[in-house]
Amino acid sequence: MTSTTTTKAPSADGAITEYVTTMIGGQLFGMPISRVQDVFMPERLTRVPLSSSDVAGVLNLRGRIVTAIDMRSRLGLPKNDDGKPPMAVGVDLRGESYGLLIDSIGEVLKLADESREVNPVNLDPRMAKMADGVHRLDGQLMVVLDVDRILEISPDKLAA
Repeated sequence: MTSTTTTKAPSADGAITEYVTTMIGGQLFGMPISRVQDVFMPERLTRVPLSSSDVAGVLNLRGRIVTAIDMRSRLGLPKNDDGKPPMAVGVDLRGESYGLLIDSIGEVLKLADESREVNPVNLDPRMAKMADGVHRLDGQLMVVLDVDRILEISPDKLAA
């Protein structure tokens, strides 16, 4: 994995990925826009008995049952106590709908694939498990979230 050269060969097509940016616990995260179905305010969340602490509950979104995942819990961050309601980013995996609960939604950024770096060695291990690299932006690190890895929280639930 370690390399002595740091050359980044530019891709022939100069590939660009668009990311939906979010804030979770003061950290900037990005998700490929191709994986984001919608952004919404979760309402009437119903707790699921015996579910993991990462599962905030389920809700009905335009006739679909959506499982809400508490991203703060998933990333090992403390609960949000600022009183603001969470936002949710809607994603799908294997035909199931999920809402990733976040603190706030940001803008859409277009970033060159060649500027994405591998996870730094000092990245928190819980974040690193769900990260697919980082982008350095004006003194801030944007962690690229891998939606598939985020939703690998409980294979028994996904098989249901």
